[in-house]
Amino acid sequence: MDAKQEILARIRRATVDVTEKDPVKDQPVNWTYGLGIEMDDVVGTFEQKVIDYSATVVRSKPAGVPEAVVAGLKATGATDSVVVPAGLEKSWQDAMTAAGFEVRVDEPQLSHETLDQTDAVVTAAASGIADTGTIVLDHTEDQGRRALSLVPDRHVCVVKASQVVSDVPESVQNLRPSVEAGHPLTFISGGSATSDIELSRVDGVHGPRTLYVVLVED
Repeated sequence: MDAKQEILARIRRATVDVTEKDPVKDQPVNWTYGLGIEMDDVVGTFEQKVIDYSATVVRSKPAGVPEAVVAGLKATGATDSVVVPAGLEKSWQDAMTAAGFEVRVDEPQLSHETLDQTDAVVTAAASGIADTGTIVLDHTEDQGRRALSLVPDRHVCVVKASQVVSDVPESVQNLRPSVEAGHPLTFISGGSATSDIELSRVDGVHGPRTLYVVLVED
């Protein structure tokens, strides 16, 4: 008996008591996808989980977002230039310009070299996930193409409290229209970090090493 036959024989012996061939009927799953999990404070949990990733979170009222974005840029060490998607809120762009930043709008698309030479990127978000402290971008007009949130070294991201949900399935369910429309999703959990087999940590390999989140209390 070869290895394949042995494996199949073991499967047959292990399932000899299974008489119902339909797996749904044999073992029904009493769970509805996309409903989320119970959580006392969804937004507060999201905030704490993001902070656990060594990111910075500041809360802001809607009217204070332009100033909060500028403060975030300065706090991350950006001093000169910032790239923004073409659909980013105009008042945020105006505040950055007034603060002395060169605002580079990605329309037409900037080269990778230009993105690499830009201090930071500012985007909005599509969703926040409390259970994992994750931000999701669906790369629509106020978030821009994927390269914007991957190449610059600093990312200031504006997340609305109303966009924060409990867990990943709930977020994915809410983002289904974006997926069906062909938009990619980027999941961001803190600044980019990786390590090799010797556990030597390196920041900024797969994206911005610094994440600053403006959490809007809408």
